[in-house]
Amino acid sequence: MTDTEDRKPQSDEARSVFAPPAAAAPAEAESPTSEFAVPEGLAVPRSDPDSETTSEFALPDGLEVAPPQPAEPEGSAFSPPRTYSAKQPPPAFTPPTGIPLVTLTKDVPWQDRMRTMLRMPVTERPAPEPVQRHDEAGPAVPRVLDLTLRIGELLLAGGEGAEDVEAAMFAVCRSYGLDRCEPNVTFTLLSISYQPSLVDDPVTASRTVRRRSPDYTRLAAVYQLVDDLSDDETHVSLEEAYRRLAEIRRNRHPYPGWVLTGASGLLAGAASVLVGGGVLVFVAAAIGAMLGDRLAWLCAGRGLPEFYQFTAAAMPPAAIGVALTVAHVDVKASAVITGGLFALLPGRALVAGVQDGLTGFYITAAARLLEVLYFFVGIVVGVLVVLYFGVQLGAELNPDAALGGAPRPLLQIAASMMLSLAFAVLLQQERSTVLLVTLNGGVAWVVYGAMYSTGGISPVAATAAAAGLVGLFGQLLARYRFASALPYTTAAIGPLLPGSATYFGLLGFAQNEVDAGLVSLTKAVALAMAIAIGVNLGSEISRLFLRIGSAEKRRAAKRTRGF
Repeated sequence: MTDTEDRKPQSDEARSVFAPPAAAAPAEAESPTSEFAVPEGLAVPRSDPDSETTSEFALPDGLEVAPPQPAEPEGSAFSPPRTYSAKQPPPAFTPPTGIPLVTLTKDVPWQDRMRTMLRMPVTERPAPEPVQRHDEAGPAVPRVLDLTLRIGELLLAGGEGAEDVEAAMFAVCRSYGLDRCEPNVTFTLLSISYQPSLVDDPVTASRTVRRRSPDYTRLAAVYQLVDDLSDDETHVSLEEAYRRLAEIRRNRHPYPGWVLTGASGLLAGAASVLVGGGVLVFVAAAIGAMLGDRLAWLCAGRGLPEFYQFTAAAMPPAAIGVALTVAHVDVKASAVITGGLFALLPGRALVAGVQDGLTGFYITAAARLLEVLYFFVGIVVGVLVVLYFGVQLGAELNPDAALGGAPRPLLQIAASMMLSLAFAVLLQQERSTVLLVTLNGGVAWVVYGAMYSTGGISPVAATAAAAGLVGLFGQLLARYRFASALPYTTAAIGPLLPGSATYFGLLGFAQNEVDAGLVSLTKAVALAMAIAIGVNLGSEISRLFLRIGSAEKRRAAKRTRGF
């Protein structure tokens, strides 16, 4: 091969991309290198040959973590922790004096025992002692809750306070061995929740109260049923309790309709005598109240709400009073209209609403007081319409006419007792309680007359004192008979209702004397609140002297003070 051929460049196929250049041809002992290799002179010496393979997630020396402990086996929610010692309990969770053992005596009414336990936290309530369980399994929980709700429905529909309804529901549940129950009562809704244990799902049921009927005979029968269920000597099975409850629902009212109409007339006539009326005023007020009662029944039969029933019932007494004035009959028309208003004033709902508010049931109290407000507005509308047309016809209605005349203490005491008797009949009370509530009403008027007429004390203070005495006597009688206190207190406050103040306020508005009307209506509201607060205060005072238990139980029954 010539030199010219040697100098000729080789083709691309003759050269390899992997062949190194001639000038850089490595020696036979030199190994191939990589672009990721560490240059010579920068290699870090490694003292430990075992640590050549490392990870960025490896912990440095000295930071090793101990291996985790094996998981504990799943235990019961009621077993104490491993760190708990009965000999040396942790002081952070136990008061210095220790947790007192709460035991409730059984010689007190069930209302007080159940109310005391309801005011306790769930963890501090004493264990139940089921008295109606006849086998180990016991009755089905949903059936017990349904029976409890049906009993609470009858009590709430009869006008019982929310706290007493909750106490009755709690008593029924505990009598069948359901201790972890939480009843809840509002104005129209009853609910109860039962949780078997901390790890089981709760069972909840509810019931709605859509209709209210003041039947104190039925109320007393329901209280007797709850008392038998709470008694450890009287064994009532669940089927027997359902049967008795069905009989209570089917029982007719103790008084027929014509007796109720006559009672409303008697109540209005007696109230007119209390404010200075005579025989003619008594008859006129009674006729007006009976006409109003029949008119209200007619409206109820047509399906009209209670607001319009009160409006219709307030018109006949006012119309009779205005008619007598226009006819120039020598009677006190103000006494006639005032007597008719006494039969319509919602004293029962007012007392129940204030009682719920004082015992902490504010939602129920607000609903009850709103109901009272609507009833009162209905009465105002009915009377104002009649008075307005009476003033346009030239009727001269004098507000001072009802206040004239000399005091008649004996006649007024008899009229107050007659008023309480008629009120008790309207509330469908048992015949055995009518005499006691009649006497209680007479005592209330004696106290009021002695303080206001003789002593010259403010009518609001005199009304509050008389109502407090009514509540005290009613609560003591109820505890003596293991029954509800409503039949002994509601009818007895009838003579104290602010009928005359209400009428004077409405008359002021009708005669365009707004200032005088507002003053009289404000006085009526103050008297109504004094009645309600006095009844509740008397009931609470009676409970202070009842033997519910030791000091620990009394301390456990205390409510929060707002902090």
